[in-house]
Amino acid sequence: MTTDSTLRDTAFRWIADDPDERTRAELQAVLAKALGGEPGAAEDLADRMAGPLEFGTAGLRGPVRAGPNGMNVAVVTRTTAGVADWLTTHGHAGALVVVGRDARHGSEAFATAAAEVLTAAGFDVKVFPRPLPTPVLAFAVGRLGAVAGIQITASHNPPADNGYKLYDATGGQIVPPSDGEIERAIQAAPDAVSVPRAPGAEVVDLLDRYLDEVATLPLGPERAVRVAATALHGVGAGTLRAAFERAGFTDLHLVDAQETPDPDFPTVSFPNPEEPGATDLLLELASEVDADLAIALDPDADRCALGVRERNGEWRMLRGDETGVLLGSYVLSTVDRTVLPDPLVATTIVSSSMLGEIAKAEGARYAETLTGFKWLVRAGEGLVFAYEEALGLCVNPGFVRDKDGIAAATLAAGLAAQLKAQGRTPLDVLDELAERHGVHLTDQVSLRVTDLAVRGQLMAKVRATPPARLGGVEVTLEDLLPDADVVRLTGDGVRVVVRPSGTEPKLKAYLQVVAGARDAAQERLTALRADVEELLA
Repeated sequence: MTTDSTLRDTAFRWIADDPDERTRAELQAVLAKALGGEPGAAEDLADRMAGPLEFGTAGLRGPVRAGPNGMNVAVVTRTTAGVADWLTTHGHAGALVVVGRDARHGSEAFATAAAEVLTAAGFDVKVFPRPLPTPVLAFAVGRLGAVAGIQITASHNPPADNGYKLYDATGGQIVPPSDGEIERAIQAAPDAVSVPRAPGAEVVDLLDRYLDEVATLPLGPERAVRVAATALHGVGAGTLRAAFERAGFTDLHLVDAQETPDPDFPTVSFPNPEEPGATDLLLELASEVDADLAIALDPDADRCALGVRERNGEWRMLRGDETGVLLGSYVLSTVDRTVLPDPLVATTIVSSSMLGEIAKAEGARYAETLTGFKWLVRAGEGLVFAYEEALGLCVNPGFVRDKDGIAAATLAAGLAAQLKAQGRTPLDVLDELAERHGVHLTDQVSLRVTDLAVRGQLMAKVRATPPARLGGVEVTLEDLLPDADVVRLTGDGVRVVVRPSGTEPKLKAYLQVVAGARDAAQERLTALRADVEELLA
């Protein structure tokens, strides 16, 4: 590939308008290599200039690098100018905005840029003094009455990435049409070098107030529980330790090699508790210290995965759906019906339907939403618990309107302590739930792509020629367009939901089977997985 004049001129303009000396030099070097014919350089330049990054309901995510198709100070500056304009248009000029960050590459510079753009635009800006978990930012938006919150984080994305997550005045993540309005405001923003910036944001620390709230969760009277935990090189270790201490859980063991924030994530390929191998060190530690429970946080600590000891002595991580129904049933058992007579629990269309059966048995309301916590926290009044199978748990919607790994981990420790005092384990609870409501087994087929167009092609294929049978069962197709790019295939005891990931270059299929016995359910799930893999081949 050669560098044509249009690409060259576009790169020169971006360099001229980039206020960051470091990324100006970076893109100049890439451009010089491309013009000099160095192998791969023209492709690299074209990819960097293929942006801008699209601003969606999950905000921005992309590799930290120079150019419009990356996360850098110039992109963050123009994005924040668009957010400022959007807030002003909606009558929030001069109001309070909170800015937080994780410890990834570029996070401090990006948070500073966002805060200075908002300050120059006349907003009352408050910033955190250090990298903190995303749930603390979500908490701060509600507690301070802010009209928006910005967290610089790429959550559990690969080490090369960073991101920009936006919360609105409700304390939850934005939903349409806000994303489209902000995208248009960003497009109309001036070049980054022309966007005014000013220091002066106030430094605030709400961690103690957040920890006080976590300690009020229904943790039960028992505290004798040994927990092994990991922060996966993210920002959650200190906050988790403080939350446990505040709540009275003192027997916590952290994976030393993963405790300190490190943006290179040296011990894991992908810093996501769902990924194979990511929790190996955690489970080794759990075995070494004879723990009662293992806990893995993702890098910004909004997700929480639980690990348990099987009856044969081996440790394994629970699936997100297992954790969801385990904690959901516990939360429902703690609700004071004199205060909240009609509680609501919620999950998404791709999660296990067992939570609905539990809610029915408990006389509670149940809702299913589209994927994402932006929808779950808007499921309805009286929400006491929400989860999604991708390890997102909200056990505390009263003070954090988003998933919260710290609060979920603390509640899980309380549940494990109570079960230990009774001579029981989380696996006993899961078996009891299966006996009452049927065995619900879930699985996922995830196809990672390098060309995003492949996802659309496969979705079109499923819509055009849907299978008549999956897992030995006749199925029918339901298309959720235009509300969501999702298809659902359902039959007797079988459900498959297929959708493109909103945050990763993947096409995902979520599988569920329901049966009366575990062996029969497992056999059907194995057959279903094989059929779905063939469908998406």
